[in-house]
Amino acid sequence: MIQFGLMNRGQFPVGGDAAQHWAEMLEQVRWAEKLGFDSIMKGSHYTTHPLSEFQQVPFLARIMAEAPSLRLIAGVVLLPLHKPLDIAEQFANIDVMSGGRLIFGVGIGYRDVEFRAFGTTFKEAGPRLEEGLAAIKRLWTEDKVSMIGSHFELIEAVCTIKPAQKPMPPIWTGANADIAIRRAARLTDAWFVNPHNRLDTIERQMEVYKRELDACNKPFPAEFPMMREVVVAASREEAMRMAQPYLEAKYSAYHQWGQDKVMPAGDNDFAIDFEDLVQDRFLFGSPEEIAAQILDLVRRFGVNHFVMGVQFPGMPQKMVLDEMQMLAEEVFPLVRSGL
Repeated sequence: MIQFGLMNRGQFPVGGDAAQHWAEMLEQVRWAEKLGFDSIMKGSHYTTHPLSEFQQVPFLARIMAEAPSLRLIAGVVLLPLHKPLDIAEQFANIDVMSGGRLIFGVGIGYRDVEFRAFGTTFKEAGPRLEEGLAAIKRLWTEDKVSMIGSHFELIEAVCTIKPAQKPMPPIWTGANADIAIRRAARLTDAWFVNPHNRLDTIERQMEVYKRELDACNKPFPAEFPMMREVVVAASREEAMRMAQPYLEAKYSAYHQWGQDKVMPAGDNDFAIDFEDLVQDRFLFGSPEEIAAQILDLVRRFGVNHFVMGVQFPGMPQKMVLDEMQMLAEEVFPLVRSGL
């Protein structure tokens, strides 16, 4: 059984009307609920110029009532920037308030401006994620926790609201680099395959992931998630034409932020022609072509929770809603009938 999720980025060009943007985000959430999507996801970044960005916790807390059937994906919490007791409390609350619909995604981040703003460094990020995650798991499952970390000290600390899901919500790790993929295998329920790496890179990294699972004596996840940028239209040419100005602007911002520089060698440059950027990386085409591409990912990698980014900064709202409708009414049935 495959599940389909929507990435609601909440990213817009700086200088726009934030109230209007929020209204558009809510409309997308309601539309996803009505069309029968399975999940909705919100990421997290700070100081995101030239883009503005709504934040993850208030978004997920607000929309749970708008979309009572959607699972809520925190995709991902930049755990090294935060104290584990705060994160454990916030997301346990979200899980309880939503009736146990949270998927808790974590990642280390990559932006120096964010690390400095929160008083840490990229060098410290991996160890801080590991100790923070260990603390959160204990806080969610133990009555009292005593633990000394590099940037926190828990003295009989109590997370007074425990998650509704027992023993805890599913935990996914968003990861670009091989070391982070091995961490995903060791510490969490699934590697959340990122939307940026080319498929040939992912194919190689799947072997890294499976080897580490074997080393940990863990089975392949029952729920294996992937995110891709998806643009569906009457034809591939129309999809490319429609999306190019918005995707180019978005990935230009990612290049400025240094997202590509933390990706594997040979797949670490977004400052390339659009045709080269999208090649073997994003999904463009007619409903039949998109369905065929998703089925290929299911068969090649074992994906069964497919999260789609269909909204890019500056894209008109009607274009986003039309894409969502075409996906739900034409692409999803084709995928399900092809499985």
